[in-house]
Amino acid sequence: MNTSARYIIVVVFFIISIHYIISFTHESYGRATSLSNLKNKFLPSSSSSSSSPASDALENFPVHNSPYIGAGGFNETLVTDKKANATFVILCRNSDLGNTVKSIREIEDRFNRRYRYPYVLLNEEEFTDEFKQRISVLTSAKIEFGLIPREHWFQPDWIDETKAKAGRDKMVENNIIYGGSFFFKHPLMQKYRWYWRIEPDVHFHCDINYDPFLFMQEKEKVYSFTITMYEYEATIPTLWGHVMDFAKAHPEYIAKDNALGFMSTDNGKSYNLCHFWSNFEIADMDFWRGEAYQAFFDYLDRQGGFYYERWGDAPVHSIAAALFAPRDKIHFFSDIGYEHNPYTHCPKDKGEWERGRCSCDPARSFDYDGYSCMSKWDKFMEK
Repeated sequence: MNTSARYIIVVVFFIISIHYIISFTHESYGRATSLSNLKNKFLPSSSSSSSSPASDALENFPVHNSPYIGAGGFNETLVTDKKANATFVILCRNSDLGNTVKSIREIEDRFNRRYRYPYVLLNEEEFTDEFKQRISVLTSAKIEFGLIPREHWFQPDWIDETKAKAGRDKMVENNIIYGGSFFFKHPLMQKYRWYWRIEPDVHFHCDINYDPFLFMQEKEKVYSFTITMYEYEATIPTLWGHVMDFAKAHPEYIAKDNALGFMSTDNGKSYNLCHFWSNFEIADMDFWRGEAYQAFFDYLDRQGGFYYERWGDAPVHSIAAALFAPRDKIHFFSDIGYEHNPYTHCPKDKGEWERGRCSCDPARSFDYDGYSCMSKWDKFMEK
């Protein structure tokens, strides 16, 4: 080998060595020069539109594929092009530690390890050090632990406790679980616009290779869901009557082309009990903070049904979205496989199921179960 060839080999070796050193010590350089990033920049993607959520309004939405690369794990390339002002929110207690770990681990594996959106965890009492430590090792994303203000968790002093207790006892007797939350008012949530609600012990069955937050923002949606079902009538016996009283008193808040028809076939005279299951929801908090919802919420709060009955956030959020937003602002994430025992949404579309590498069985999806309202939503949106 002549001298020139040896010099060329030494120079090439030196350049490659410097490249690897900088890649390990400077994260942004490593991302910019990764093979996957260079491939995305110089080669056209043939799956960009086909990997998007199933809707003709979602064509050409950016998709970030993360192929399995063997026993070493997944491609950990961090997506930094553009992000929404968003956070995950989890309402939990210290006793929910194990199940909260499971939920965060799954959403990290299926989505957030590439996006690193922050988490806000809220509790009615202070989180223990053990809880914080166990959660903190699950992700490199920012995590904040907050205490729910007493007025957001406990009933106000003006509520008739005898009447409220009678209502709670009746629900216990009938095996009805109480629930409700006003987390969007919490101080830790004020700096964010978008939230994705997660609960302890839920499961995400499919890879999410795009940013649902950014999709919601760029498509100007305000509310989204994966499961819709009937509410227990015993939990909200007087809610619909108060809703209609408010709607008649404030027609200025009712949106044109709204989704009232999904919940009522007689222009509001009766309620079919359909609602979006709020343990999964991605939504715009500017909508909840807006004049219409604030007036609506304050009106309902004065009626006492949050305490005397069980007006949870699921029917209240659902009805508000149906009345105060146009129907095309509400989105069904058909491609996000999600489970909250005992119900599962699994993509029916074979292409979505395969691209998401879904672990759920489409044949067992709750979508068209007798207790699901999905067929009503489909029929309403086809009008």
